[in-house]
Amino acid sequence: MYKAVSNGIRVTVVPRYLEEESRPQEGRYFFAYTVEITNLATEQVRLLRRYWHITDGLGRVHEVRGDGVVGEQPELGPGESFSYTSGCPLETSDGMMQGHYEMQRADGALFMAEIPAFSLDMPQARRSLH
Repeated sequence: MYKAVSNGIRVTVVPRYLEEESRPQEGRYFFAYTVEITNLATEQVRLLRRYWHITDGLGRVHEVRGDGVVGEQPELGPGESFSYTSGCPLETSDGMMQGHYEMQRADGALFMAEIPAFSLDMPQARRSLH
């Protein structure tokens, strides 16, 4: 699990490799990640936009920007959490993701909530020595 706390928002990420969605022989590796966003502040906030900086195992960078997450712009009261799962295809068996959410406070003020850097890694195949 990876965790970051910034501006009163805690973001935790749990990535995993999806073998059933991957085709290594075709250069396709698929990873899922579950994110939990928790409002540790004393006022309501809303997630407006996301930004992802994705780096594959060869150092190639792909940036993703968009409104909300999984089609939603969740509002979180004090102490509330929102979780979602999404995915990321790579052409290499490993990579890194990091980014931020653009959030808005009840008074209209905008701020960023950091998404911690996390690694995407295909588990190494283990050989049986039987």
